[in-house]
Amino acid sequence: MKNLVEVCCGSYADAVEAFKNNADRVELNSALHAGGLTPSLASLLLTKMHTNIKVITMIRPRGAGFIYSDEDFEVMKIDTKIMLENGADGIAFGCLDENGKINIEQCREIIKIVKYYDKEVVFHRAYDFLKDPYEGMEILINLGVDRVLTSGLQAKAYEGIELIRDLQARYGDKIEILAGGGVNASNAREIVEFTGINQVHSSCKSYVTDFTTIGDYISYSCLEAPHERDYDIVDGELVKALVECVK
Repeated sequence: MKNLVEVCCGSYADAVEAFKNNADRVELNSALHAGGLTPSLASLLLTKMHTNIKVITMIRPRGAGFIYSDEDFEVMKIDTKIMLENGADGIAFGCLDENGKINIEQCREIIKIVKYYDKEVVFHRAYDFLKDPYEGMEILINLGVDRVLTSGLQAKAYEGIELIRDLQARYGDKIEILAGGGVNASNAREIVEFTGINQVHSSCKSYVTDFTTIGDYISYSCLEAPHERDYDIVDGELVKALVECVK
């Protein structure tokens, strides 16, 4: 089975860079410094117009966690329809409840919309906040989720490879397991071979400095030192190295 590379992109420019360096798929976001939010419609339209890469769009209306109010959720449903009607190949999302479990009703509503358009359903790393990953995976399978992005409940996928391997062994014939979180060319091959999965997710990140980020009295910094004057981008050389590593 072919190994796949998905690149986490924060912009249209990022998606083009991933495409030019032979990534198989992108997860299109905005505001990666906030964990990834719903992208602009323009970034999706331009990506579909100027590349032929598969595009999974994030549906996440705000930063912080994954417990969504009724108002948040109304935005998510409409954003899901807008993205799918404008060429998204799938949707990445995740809804939890106040007990830190999967919000089955909210997830069911989003999945129903995605399946109506016959597109892919991806449950993102909200999964890594579950206390029982096995119960959670079984719920997602029963709901009709196609793929789960996970770091094995650890900060980085390499640290969670034991769980990722077990999830793949138990459920890999029912749902796709996508390893993400700290994945790069130095560890991707080992993660793939140890766990038995065939796809990895990486930001392939580097930084560009914008000297107007911090003024004498005002700061629009969104990253921690030493990158407080920077914004992050997809680095084509890192994409290329990752693709070469896992293929």
